[in-house]
Amino acid sequence: MQVPEWVFDAVFYQIFPDRFANGDPGNDPPNVQPWGTPPTNWGFQGGDLQGVLMRMDYLQDLGINAIYLNPVFHSSSNHRYNTSDYYHIDPKLGTDDDFRTLLDEAHRRGVRIVLDGVFNHCGRGFFAFNDVVENEAHSPYADWFHIKRFPLNAYGPGDAENYVAWWKFKSLPKFNTDNPQVRRYLIDVARYWVDQGIDGWRLDVPNEIDDDGFWADFRSAVKSANPDAYLVGEIWDGDPRWVGPEHFDGLLNYPMREAVLGYIASGTLKASDFAGRVEALLSRYARENALANYSTLGSHDTERIRTLCGKNAAKVRLAFLFQFFYPGVPGIYYGDEIGLEGGKDPDSRRAFPWEAARWDRSLRDLVQRLVSLRRQLGVLRRGEFIRLMADDAAGVSAFARKLNA
Repeated sequence: MQVPEWVFDAVFYQIFPDRFANGDPGNDPPNVQPWGTPPTNWGFQGGDLQGVLMRMDYLQDLGINAIYLNPVFHSSSNHRYNTSDYYHIDPKLGTDDDFRTLLDEAHRRGVRIVLDGVFNHCGRGFFAFNDVVENEAHSPYADWFHIKRFPLNAYGPGDAENYVAWWKFKSLPKFNTDNPQVRRYLIDVARYWVDQGIDGWRLDVPNEIDDDGFWADFRSAVKSANPDAYLVGEIWDGDPRWVGPEHFDGLLNYPMREAVLGYIASGTLKASDFAGRVEALLSRYARENALANYSTLGSHDTERIRTLCGKNAAKVRLAFLFQFFYPGVPGIYYGDEIGLEGGKDPDSRRAFPWEAARWDRSLRDLVQRLVSLRRQLGVLRRGEFIRLMADDAAGVSAFARKLNA
């Protein structure tokens, strides 16, 4: 196994497209909400791909060199985890050509683009599920899903009972990846977008897919299309079995985030406990996988770091300092760098406030400096992680990074 070399040098910026920037009001839905409206699961605020393109100067000024985009494919929701068409960009975000323009401009600037891959489930508007709803047992796609009985009762209140759906949400029917046709379709989708030029996939809930070779086949197809494609799995507990030649290059490092929150934000972890946890996390993986884990302080699924720190600026700064010092690929959730707040989702998906007067400028300056240091200093990207001390009485932990010549 070999992790793409560029991954070790990456600093990611995660964008929830509907809430980052509205660059083209012409593709807004008719019921678009004013920018900055308190977020809901159903409201659209008009963010789009043109908005990302228009803010590339901002992103490059921050210093990032990779973008992770939450789902961008055709869907009926603002989060787009209920895909209806995997081969086309959602018109509310722009056109397929708009995406290619963004991809080309990002690559021209030396910025990689990784897409969110939702292959465990789809939306009710997906052609195969829609055919099952209409034709029931006569549908040629009935075995593409886990059907218990007909009719499906796919709409209306209540949980999904007649078919398997993600967390029983009727809007998220689960694929039957034991079906060779389903496997072929999903892997073809993954390979198609890599052929279009994307730089990798962030895989949504991959542990919920029946893992009897699916991810090995997926990895083989993607890497054959582009050996430098980055595959990162959303595995919340950090189980190391999900990294390696049959799975992913790295994982979303939520366990690191939990340790940081326990030590810095809530103070529930003692210094020695914190040091032990972050050391143990590294020992779980082969070195290249540890360096390829995606280290984040938050995402669209979590409360914002500033909110969890009780708006304590010093704690937020310390959390960012550790994130960029710790081995792994740092990922900034859009707006965290300027002190955007938010509780549990959907509140964590607030619109980016582009009025600079509303920013915590000192925090942004710090994050900008940390990004710059990481990109300048090889020791922060590839160096060994060493504990210097962990004093419970003083509440202090200290670490060093060392890179042998």
